[in-house]
Amino acid sequence: MTRFTHLDDSGHARMVDVTEKQPTVRAATVEGFVACPAHVVAALRDGTVPKGDVLAVARVAGIAAAKRTPELLPLAHVIGVHGVVVDLAVEDGGVRIVATVRTADRTGVEMEAFTAVSVAALNVVDMVKGIDKSVSVEGVRLIAKVGGKSGSWRREP
Repeated sequence: MTRFTHLDDSGHARMVDVTEKQPTVRAATVEGFVACPAHVVAALRDGTVPKGDVLAVARVAGIAAAKRTPELLPLAHVIGVHGVVVDLAVEDGGVRIVATVRTADRTGVEMEAFTAVSVAALNVVDMVKGIDKSVSVEGVRLIAKVGGKSGSWRREP
């Protein structure tokens, strides 16, 4: 029978105890896409979105979100988020978001990277929804991770 790490012997949710683990350098990169119609892409490129600089606001929101992940995910550990890079690029069809989060701690930063991309994407939606409500968040996925017990992993192209 498989033992689930986040359940105790009674089947109740618990936070995994990582006290005895040694801190190691870890990183995770996640990407996502906000699909937008052509006129929204044009407004993003022209800087004419009425709410202001969409990419700057989304970037800062993503960085802030990575640091607040344990407040949103009850079983996530409070860890030192030592580096966060959130890159946004307007492409034909929308906005690509890529976040890399780094730490030297006892557990990984995949969820922090997912949170950074997700919240950055929500900010893009919030800032352009007045232009067109058909925008959508798509393809939020792990691209790569480094460190920890499972080692390195990279998504195949």
